[in-house]
Amino acid sequence: MNETLSAQSVCTRRRFLKLFTGVLGSLIAIALGIPMVGTLVGTIYQEKKLKWIKVAEIGSLPMAEPKKVSWRDDKVDAFVREVVERDVWVIKHSATEVTILSPLCTHLGCQYDWHPEMHEFICPCHGSIFSITGEVLGGPAPRPLDTLPWKLEKGELYVAWERFEAGIPEKIRV
Repeated sequence: MNETLSAQSVCTRRRFLKLFTGVLGSLIAIALGIPMVGTLVGTIYQEKKLKWIKVAEIGSLPMAEPKKVSWRDDKVDAFVREVVERDVWVIKHSATEVTILSPLCTHLGCQYDWHPEMHEFICPCHGSIFSITGEVLGGPAPRPLDTLPWKLEKGELYVAWERFEAGIPEKIRV
């Protein structure tokens, strides 16, 4: 009789340990899995909201002359955060109208420069040439320079930084 009770209690202990180990393993898997699944699913279904960055006072910009404006921004890639230097080309047409050009060439994403003596943007990497309006004048660039969203509030110019796929004729946000 004693042997039967001890055999049943051993099985009960074994069952308890198996159950306990299974429950504990499941809880750990859930605790680790939820953030990972949330990150994967969140980036798929999350609509990218524009982040407006104050870049300049509209009065400080020269009229009809491209000016490179820079700022520091936080770049978040999954769980990695870093501070990066960003810049754009601003062309002021009037007190309320500007054109904001991405600083990246549409050919392979190199940074181009403004050459005032020739009145053109020139990419040093592969020789693409663009007009002051961003139109392709020469070289391998497949489309005009990318424009960025902007807004004016109380004389301050705000830009929403976006990056686009390079090397293709369509303007597709990355």
